[in-house]
Amino acid sequence: MTTTVGSRCGAELTDHANKLTYRAAALNTGPMAWVRSAGLRGVRAVVEQLGGDADALARRANAPDGALDDDELMVRDSTIATILESAARELHCPDFGLRVALEQDLSMLGPLAVALQNAPTAADALEYTAKYLFVHARSLSVRLVPDPRGSRAVVGVRYGYPDGVQAPPQSIDMGLLFLHRALIYLFDGNYGLRTVEIPHRPVAPRRRYEELFGTQVHWQQPAAVLRVPKDLPQRTIEGGDRTTRLLALSYLDSQTPAAGSAIAGRVKAALQQSLGTGPTTIAAVADLLAISPRSLQRHLAAEGKSFATVLDDVRRERASTLLTESNLPLAQIASTIGLQNPATLSRYARRWWGTTARNVRRETTGTTP
Repeated sequence: MTTTVGSRCGAELTDHANKLTYRAAALNTGPMAWVRSAGLRGVRAVVEQLGGDADALARRANAPDGALDDDELMVRDSTIATILESAARELHCPDFGLRVALEQDLSMLGPLAVALQNAPTAADALEYTAKYLFVHARSLSVRLVPDPRGSRAVVGVRYGYPDGVQAPPQSIDMGLLFLHRALIYLFDGNYGLRTVEIPHRPVAPRRRYEELFGTQVHWQQPAAVLRVPKDLPQRTIEGGDRTTRLLALSYLDSQTPAAGSAIAGRVKAALQQSLGTGPTTIAAVADLLAISPRSLQRHLAAEGKSFATVLDDVRRERASTLLTESNLPLAQIASTIGLQNPATLSRYARRWWGTTARNVRRETTGTTP
């Protein structure tokens, strides 16, 4: 590490960085889950501002190719934690997570952001977040909790992982500041933040946190919480559009497992994301859902399903769409749905529709592949 890179963070930050002992791979983060790579938005910009090599950092953390530039890849939350912690240490920049949060905006939440921007009130926005945040990050939650300091005029907005999971500090810093900035955006300015509760010790100078949050910060608390006025949930979010909101919620509902079919719906959603881009074995999907393969099989059986039948359904639906709505060659369609070649695709097509894949395309589009 050169003196130049360290100086860009400031001498005081460098002193704090040298004291960092967190190494994400060794932290008690509990069962790993998956996050949209949008959670890494801003990492490249900050690393390059500090003179570092963002791609090398991502490779060492085993991030998938393109994760720093593509919002829609699935990345382990442990990988994101490793990137943030390693960058803070290697670039001598202990406020790295905070800096990344300053590069992020609400749009990184995709369709959930649209729903939030068009929510009638803060209570609705929090309800949407609680219900649909899994679309962005499957292990994270944002919810209202009683004020951790016992004030009747205050409620807490709790951010983070399930109780008992010790999250890395850079991840918490980044996520909590992002939440604070999102609330500022939704309410067009000051939303009445009282104090901030952070579960770890300060890894950057205390005044850096207080400068960015604009209020007092309490350290080594039970959970990451923004303490806000009790009436905040009832406040109106101006400028929303009902039609846009309903469209966004409809899409988010389509990503939510149906009632009475929770595991099968989650497996289907996972396979839809993995088909053509990653492994579609039961072990891979079980890992994605943070459940053992045996437990996954048992839950599917209880719902009258099997992994093979769910995978077959997903393949059939994707094949139907690609055959009737695209001009992709049959070989590419076969590969996209995880089959070896066009002959295998046609065998599947005969079972699904009683005819070959070539005939399906010809009959529906009037063209010959």
